[in-house]
Amino acid sequence: MPTPSKLNKDPHNHYFDLGAARQVPETHAWEGLHEHPVVDGGVGAGEDAVPVVDMQDPHAAEAVARASEQWGAFLLQGHGVPRELLARVEAGIAGMFALPKTDKMRAARQGGDPYGYGLPHIALYFSKTMWSEGYSLSPTNLRPELRKIWPDAGHDYSQFCGVMEEFHKEMRALADKLMELFLVALGLTGPQIAGVEAEHKLTETMSETIHLNWYPKCPDPKRALGMKAHTDSGFFALLMQSQVPGLHLFRHGPPADRWVEVPAVPGALIVNIGDLFQILTNGRFRSVYHRAVVNRDRERISLAYFLGPAANAKVGPLKEVVGGGRPAYRALTWPEYIIVRKEAFANGGADLEFTKGGTALEMVSINPDDDDGMDDQGDISS
Repeated sequence: MPTPSKLNKDPHNHYFDLGAARQVPETHAWEGLHEHPVVDGGVGAGEDAVPVVDMQDPHAAEAVARASEQWGAFLLQGHGVPRELLARVEAGIAGMFALPKTDKMRAARQGGDPYGYGLPHIALYFSKTMWSEGYSLSPTNLRPELRKIWPDAGHDYSQFCGVMEEFHKEMRALADKLMELFLVALGLTGPQIAGVEAEHKLTETMSETIHLNWYPKCPDPKRALGMKAHTDSGFFALLMQSQVPGLHLFRHGPPADRWVEVPAVPGALIVNIGDLFQILTNGRFRSVYHRAVVNRDRERISLAYFLGPAANAKVGPLKEVVGGGRPAYRALTWPEYIIVRKEAFANGGADLEFTKGGTALEMVSINPDDDDGMDDQGDISS
């Protein structure tokens, strides 16, 4: 892990042509990638089969509860997002990343900018570089942002903006439905859900970020890593991936700790639970530790649609979930949690097996003997 001083480096404006590379340079070579076996997570994999939730199934809430408690992730089907739209989104992303580097670098993130082209945000915390390119976008500011790449606003610009705006509309509607499904999965009744929405306005105030990912072919995929293993910080993410598997979910033993490869299921989306949702559900639904690997023969495209609270909202365990028990976490805003997360990364808390100062979730957990924790129950105020 890097020292805190290295957290100030900014790799986002450095460009290395991954697509033309004939070998993996030391700057992109990671150690410890094979300490745990990788197993198939497709149908027929037994206990390692990645859970599947069909939103049209009358028992969908029960399936969401099991998957969220045991995995922190699941494949989502029956979501209503047209498959042809997903295909157009993937084609548009591939076309954007295929542009000359001079075009893409016009949108390079500067300093701590949350949006723009560059390496993943978590790249700041590591001395090695990931085998991927990314572009973070605010769905409400798509057109001004993408004008950096297409300053002349021609046909390609208009087409890509149009498909991404259509996608955003579909995904935001799906996210609202999924939030309600999560609340049902937690065992809340209709009146309780209405009460949570009236008090906290979870669906109304959720914020969104789109992150586009390109994982080029890699000459030595055993040495490189597309995305370093991590948990997401927000509520949950809806992921779209091309038909090239590459997402791995971490599972503890028995029989042994392992990585489970998420199958590429046509038309399915992937739902990953984040840290703030673990806090919101008082630890019942778990955030998922995941990574992305690369392929020697095929490039891979993915899109993450991140959902989280408003920046000024205090997020604590819902009192409807805590019931007569005790909150497991203190309430804090998303920016406050990011500060804790940075501290955890700096002290080795990004890795499950080699933590020094503890993970961010451990750092905001409440000691069972601490009476002050009761004050944080159910606090999601603006």
